[in-house]
Amino acid sequence: MVTQLLRRLSLAAILAATVLLAPAMAENAVPADAAPADAVANPLDVRSLLSAGGTIGLLIVGLSVAMVALIVEHLLSIRRSALMPPGLAEPLHRSISEGQFQAADKLCREQPSYLSDVVSAGLQEVGLGYAAVEKGMEDASAEQAARLYRKIEYLSVIGTLAPMIGLMGTVWGMIQAFSEFASKAVPQPSEFAPGISQALVTTLLGLGVAVPALAAFALFRNRIDEFVAETSLMAEQVFTPYKRGAVGRRATSESGVARPSDRRSSRPSIPPIASEREATS
Repeated sequence: MVTQLLRRLSLAAILAATVLLAPAMAENAVPADAAPADAVANPLDVRSLLSAGGTIGLLIVGLSVAMVALIVEHLLSIRRSALMPPGLAEPLHRSISEGQFQAADKLCREQPSYLSDVVSAGLQEVGLGYAAVEKGMEDASAEQAARLYRKIEYLSVIGTLAPMIGLMGTVWGMIQAFSEFASKAVPQPSEFAPGISQALVTTLLGLGVAVPALAAFALFRNRIDEFVAETSLMAEQVFTPYKRGAVGRRATSESGVARPSDRRSSRPSIPPIASEREATS
């Protein structure tokens, strides 16, 4: 259902943008004062552009539909509220400060997100000290960031392929245009103009897809860098009580003056989160 809605939105956006920009491009391509007096105005519309582009033009239009669908999906998934749900960090911080690691892990599973995955990876290592917790969160953050980068990589691929496909269509159209006049001794320039004009349409379509695709790729890449840094910092803040407790236990053990009861209380009582999760699954 969501996929069909995204397809309809993307198609509507492409048609609207083409209808709005086609008259302006046609008007700017041939100035009014440079046109002959007896010339008949023939602006390019959507139908003429698609007809001139041929099969390659339709392929580029398909890439534009995929581009718009990807942009809409990334706008919904790569945002602060989706990666770091509001109201998640505070309960996790409170549960960890109270030593309720099972409750914190359950909360992470109930609200899956970038932050919950990073914190959950740290909770699996609580029995090994804060150094292991920090390493687990770093590995989980790197894995989640790599997944986000792979998602937006398709925009870069579209931005690279679209102008190349358009150039291929232009070269093929010019070959056909020149081959029609190979038998003529002195062909007139006016006879070449229509064929060359139609051949250049595919390049225009390719550039029209490549520019917004590469711009969106750069935008989402910067957003991912920003959100990854914020999420990593927030995850470290969530584990601040556990870090302080680990440092306090280390200082007590190194001082060698703690009473036996203090040593027993300083031992981390860590529930086996990983084993219980496997048992429940």
